[in-house]
Order: sequence, then structure tokens, then C-alpha cells
Amino acid sequence: MFGEKVIELLKESERNRETLDQYNDEKIRQIIEEMHVLFKLNMNDANATTENKSLWTTVQVRHSALERNKRCLLAYLYNRMNKIKILRWEFGSVLPPDIRELLSDAEYDWFSKYSTNLATYMRSLGQDIGYNGIDLTENLRPPKSLNIEVLCLVDYGKLELEDGDVIMLKKNSTHFLPTSECQTLIRQGILKQIT
Repeated sequence: MFGEKVIELLKESERNRETLDQYNDEKIRQIIEEMHVLFKLNMNDANATTENKSLWTTVQVRHSALERNKRCLLAYLYNRMNKIKILRWEFGSVLPPDIRELLSDAEYDWFSKYSTNLATYMRSLGQDIGYNGIDLTENLRPPKSLNIEVLCLVDYGKLELEDGDVIMLKKNSTHFLPTSECQTLIRQGILKQIT
């Protein structure tokens, strides 16, 4: 039946709303092949409908199936694109290797261009008042306090704070640091906030 593969693709995507699944290249290829077959059948029958009006309904049903497959594929890709945008805000411009392998080449190219555009926009912010830009990804949620206590999860090395102080981040060491300095390192898994 028409559209079964595209429904399976959407169900896979819906099952894992919070995470990004492996790009399903094989199923997308099968759906596009089905769409090509439907289009060719429609073209043949559409040319024959001038003599045989009974084919008109068949052509309309196939065309509806083509439109449905197209809308579902676009919904699948749009959903993935939104998840990739969220990854940019969470992880920054460099994706971890385990997440990178979930993307197709075209998706990774889109991620790189989105990341470049976002960085260009952030650099342009505040130039009229003398700043070199504002990092919008720094505080995704407003901080409850100016300083937080954090635990270092890995041997990171030296971290220079905005005020010029240098702190050595060693595994299992705790620090009381400004929230703005820690947010990126917390998202990268280097620090963990202690509650």
C-alpha cells in the first residue's frame, strides 16, 4: 500500500522525541523510489485519460499518495533539523563523535553553515556599543545566583576567568565559580553543578 514506509519513518522519529536517531538513508531511498514509480505511473495514465476517463480517479489517488509522502518526508527532515539546531545550542560548534555519526553528510553541512551563521550573528551583537559580540549560547537559562559550586569530572587543566584569575581544574576537585564561566563547561561534561 502507498505510504507505509513513510509512516514507519515518522513512527521511528516519534518514538524518540528527545534524542536524535541515526539518519535512515535506506528507508528514505525506498520512499523516494516509491514516489518515482507513482509519478511515472501517473504520467502514463494522465496521458491516457483523454481517451479513458475511468483512469482519472486512479491518477488522483496516486497524486494524493505522492503529496502525502512528500509532506511526511519534509516533516521528518524538519524535525531532524530542529533537533540539530538544539544540538548546536547545547554542545557548541563542535559535535561529539557519537552524535556526529548520527547525521548524514548533508545534515552535517547544514549544521556547519548554521553554526557559522550563528557565530557571525553573535559577533555582530553589541558592536554599536563597543563590544566584540555576545555569546548567546552561554546562559541558556537565567542563573539563580552569580556563583555556583561545581565538581570537576575530568582533568581539564588551567581555566582563566574573566577577572584574570587562573584555576586548575583537576578531576574530583570542587570550585565555587561564577555561573557565566561554568555554563559552557557544564554542557560539555567537564564540570557538574553541585546542588
